Amino acid sequence: MRASVRRPRLLAAATLAIAALTLTACDKGEGVREEGAASQSAEPALSSAPEKPTAKPDGPAASKAPGGTGGTGKGEGRASTPAKATDPNAPANRVPCTADNTRITAAPVSRPLNHMLLTITNTGSKMCDLRGYPIVKFEGAQSVPPVMEATKPQAVTSLAPGKEGYAAVILSAGDGSGGEDRTAQSLEIGFQGSDKMAEAALQAKGVHIDDSLRVSYWVTTVEDALS
Repeated sequence: MRASVRRPRLLAAATLAIAALTLTACDKGEGVREEGAASQSAEPALSSAPEKPTAKPDGPAASKAPGGTGGTGKGEGRASTPAKATDPNAPANRVPCTADNTRITAAPVSRPLNHMLLTITNTGSKMCDLRGYPIVKFEGAQSVPPVMEATKPQAVTSLAPGKEGYAAVILSAGDGSGGEDRTAQSLEIGFQGSDKMAEAALQAKGVHIDDSLRVSYWVTTVEDALS
């Protein structure tokens, strides 16, 4: 009877001891430590996430500023008009003087003797260059008179619109050394580099010429032509 009573008491004491150990373990926070470890391991993962870089304008974006230079936007990139495009005296804007853009008159002069003055006027809208000397062809002439090399100017004679140039023609020798003289009633003037001739009206009675015909280069003044 006593033995059977003691056994239940021992079992009850053992059960109480086990329950006490379980409560002690819970009181020491073992389960809490496990959750804490998991939360501590998650913190580095959050802190290691890469930060988004701050956007900064790069070179091409900066170059889109007004003006095309990425600077003040005052139009530094605006293309300027080349000077030669607006300068009428620039070689690129000149044209040759021809029968199509000039007018020529021919008139004998009293001094020097037996000379005739050719006056050419630029009737075009652009500066024109008088290259070389006039190609003079009188009525019935078989050839054109040669040029007097001593009259060659240092630079090509150029005429602005409305301006004049000059050349002289020696009509005859005056002492008979030029052969038999004759009277010419018409005159045509040609230009270096062109096949087209321009008519130059002569005086009504014509002009006397012989084989000593000579011409000067085109020049810019009457004095240079007749000197």
